[in-house]
Amino acid sequence: MHKQLSQEYYLLLEELQAIDFVLVELTLYLDTHPNDLQAIEQFNQCAQKRKQIAKQYESKFGPLLQFGHSYSRYPWDWKDTPWPWQV
Repeated sequence: MHKQLSQEYYLLLEELQAIDFVLVELTLYLDTHPNDLQAIEQFNQCAQKRKQIAKQYESKFGPLLQFGHSYSRYPWDWKDTPWPWQV
């Protein structure tokens, strides 16, 4: 059974999904426009924002990524559900 999730959980998850979308689109654009300094700056700003949002999410709701890309709290919390892709 899934635990009850707060509105903040869904808001942070939605922010992550939105910033990930922007980063994917900027990556595709920069693949064909590698000298666009404004796009590179925007990409870097979005990458920094994503790190901040992910850190906030993980501190409240647990890890987002496996294989050492996210830390675990004690006790080991990878078994806790739901994971972001389950909601």
